[in-house]
This record gives sequence, C-alpha cells and structure tokens, in this order.
Amino acid sequence: MMIFFFIFNVFAYYVLGPMITAWLFIAEFIFTLAMALRCYPLQSGGLLAMQVLFLDLTNTHNTYHEIESNLEVILLLVFMVAGIYFMKPLLMYIFSKAFIKIRSKMLLSFLFVFLAAFLSAFLDALTVTAVLISVAVGFYGVYHKIHSSSSDYDDSGVLDRKELSGETLEEFRSFLRSLVMHGVVGTALGGVCTLVGEPQNLLIGEKLGWDFIEFFVQVAPVSLPVLVAGLLTTLVLEQFKIFGYGAQLPDVARRIIQNYTDDADSTRTDREKYGLIVQAVSAILLIIGLALHLAPVGVIGLGLIIVQTAFMGITEEHQLGKAFEEALPFTGLLVVFFVIVAMIHDQHLFTPVIDWVLAMDPHQQPSMFYLANGLLSMISDNVFVATVYIGEVKQVYDAGVISLDQYEDLAVAINTGTNLPSVATPNGQAAFLFLLTSTLAPLINLSYGKMVKMAFPYTIVLGLVGLLGVLYLL
Repeated sequence: MMIFFFIFNVFAYYVLGPMITAWLFIAEFIFTLAMALRCYPLQSGGLLAMQVLFLDLTNTHNTYHEIESNLEVILLLVFMVAGIYFMKPLLMYIFSKAFIKIRSKMLLSFLFVFLAAFLSAFLDALTVTAVLISVAVGFYGVYHKIHSSSSDYDDSGVLDRKELSGETLEEFRSFLRSLVMHGVVGTALGGVCTLVGEPQNLLIGEKLGWDFIEFFVQVAPVSLPVLVAGLLTTLVLEQFKIFGYGAQLPDVARRIIQNYTDDADSTRTDREKYGLIVQAVSAILLIIGLALHLAPVGVIGLGLIIVQTAFMGITEEHQLGKAFEEALPFTGLLVVFFVIVAMIHDQHLFTPVIDWVLAMDPHQQPSMFYLANGLLSMISDNVFVATVYIGEVKQVYDAGVISLDQYEDLAVAINTGTNLPSVATPNGQAAFLFLLTSTLAPLINLSYGKMVKMAFPYTIVLGLVGLLGVLYLL
C-alpha cells in the first residue's frame, strides 16, 4: 500500500506540482490517523513523512525548527504523562469513590466535563487527558481481571463469566467511552480560557503581553458562554442518549468496582496509605507549579516524577521505565507530524486564506479569522495554525495597518478559533489524538469514526456559540 502511495505521490509531484501534492500528503496523513486502531500511525505516517522529505516539500532543518518550537510540548509528553503514571493509585481512589457514590450518569458526565475543564484551565489538556486515560484503563483492568478469572465471584457468589460478557461488556465499554469523550471535550472547554490552558494560548499571550488574569478577561466574552453551552450540551446528550452517549454503568460492573473499592480499602497497607499522601501532596504542588508557571510544563513533570519516586521508595530502573511506555510512541508520532507541519509552512498552504481575510472590512475580520482558523484546525494541528496566524497578524500590526484594539480582537478570534472547532477531529487537538492512539482506545472500541461522531454535537455547539461571541461580544 505504501509503495502505491509513494508512486502516486511522485507522479502527483511532477504532474500536479508541489502545492497540490502537499494537500494530498495531508489527506493521506489523515487517512493513517483514521486507521489508527488497525495500524499505529507512527509507521505509516512516518513513511509518508519520509516521502515528504524525499520530494523536498520540506527539509530536515525546517523540521528540526518545528520540533524546537514545540519542545515544551514534547517534554510535557515525555515527563508529565510519566509523572501522572505514579499518581494512578490516588486517581483510582478518587474516581472509584465517585463511580460508586454518584449513580446518576447525567450527573457523573457533568462532573467529568466540569472537572476536566477546571483542571485544563491550570494544567495542559494532554496532562488531563492522561489522567482520564489512566482512570479508564484502571477500571477496565479491574473489570477484565474478574471477567478472565477462573474463580468467578461476587458478594453473593453468583457472578459468572457469561454475565460479564456480551451486551454487558459492550455496555461497560460504551459507558467508559462516553465518559472519556465528555472529559476530553472538557479539556477544550477549559483549555481555551487561560494563558496556560493550551500551548498556543501561551504563544498568543506572550505576543500581546497579556498575563494570566488579562488573558482570561480578554477571552472571557467568548470562552465563558462556550463553557456554559458545552456543559448544557453534556446534559442534553445524556438525557436523549444520542451520538453514542447515554450508556449506563451495568449493575454487575458497579458491583465489581464496589468490591474492588472495598477490598482495596480493607487491605490497604500503611505503606500504600503513605503513598496516597505523597501523591496528594504532589498533586497540590503540580497545580501550584503549573498555575504560577514556575517552570516549563515538562520540567515540572520531571520534578513530579522525582518527588513521588523518591518519597515512595521507587528506585529501580525498570520500575521507572514502565511510566514512559504510554507516552513515547505518541511522542514519536508527534515528531513525525512536525514534518507535515513544516511542509505546510514551506508550501505556504495557508497564505491565501490569510491574505483573503486581511483584505476584508475590519469589522468582518475577527469572525472570518475565527472561521478560517476553525476549519484549518480541523485538519491540521491547532498550535501550528495559531502560530502562523498570530505571526501574520503581528506583522500587520507592527506595520501600523491595524489598531491595538483590532489586534487584540483578532488575537481572541485566533485563540478561540483554534481551540473550539478543532474538537471536530483528532487532527486538530493533540489531546484527542493522544486519546485515539492510547492503549485505552482499542479496549473501549474508540475508533477515529466514533470519535468524530461523538465530537460532532460538541463541534456544532461550541463552534456556533464561539462564532456568536466573536461576532457580538468582542
């Protein structure tokens, strides 16, 4: 298949030209992401990236520049996700209590979206997504352990393996799938609000000279109505059980998690209790460090690893290595993606759109920038789109073509445009792509198509409310 693509791409390059071929490469890369559950995109996407370099649509120097520009995101993946790995016992403890005590799926879904949004306002969306993945994998592991056990039991001793299979297992998977999707959308709702919520927010804030509070105030006319609309959408989806939502936690699964929680509480050793305290203190330090931006996110993550392992007595190398297994394949995929990003930049694929929008009436520019950013962020990395657009707008402002007020309005439009409509596909947001390529996705049957379907109602609501905010509130 890849040989066919190579021959086709070479033919397109010499017949149709570099620009058309670059768009074909984008389409092919999206196809590799869509097939993520059949073949991890690192290999197929990597071969496409090599073809891009071979055809000189970009070069290794520019690719390295993209990697260098996004080094903080790479460090975040390598160290922050590993840091969260050592916090799994605390997360399992907290969320298992919520699973048992909150029986309303609607309330539980609302809580997931709200907590994910709140955490993403202070933490990076990838960090919050890593938490969601860890929790869901933990619960699935508990269920699977009982399901595959030869000694089937429950409180009354009547639990059999047939009861755990078939429709019950699918219902449990659907339940986890909907909760995780609610949560990952929540990361977009909260991530758009603050300076540290998304990487492009920090970039935009630095160019405008906004601090944490000023960034929040500038974006609030758009971000806060969108947050309310997103939370209401969660309630509607769960109430009417549409777009793959509404699945309930099966009683047998609740009993398994209840048994797991009770057993864990009754058998928890003093060493494990001490570990939970260390993890709780580490979580507080993590939030403080990220909220105050005391260091780059990846460096804080490395500190989190050091503190937790040092005080919990984890000193063997192989114990540390397990923490990095989840994130490193995705880190490799992200670096491959930077080849595609460098190609987009070198071939000036977005330049015509930027020139077209800047030629419009100033009152139309914020909404058109929002739409242009949103559409492009659906198929390309939203950090790259924001980087390109804010760079072009800053040049226009520095040249004296637009006023400071117009510059600030366009910055808000770029920020919200790249953060909100980009939930439509995993291509736009790294958190969505991280979830799609995680070990959790095949366990809960979360494919590219299902993710797009489940994100669709949120895309419509968030996109339209954001557009109205840009039109009437800026």
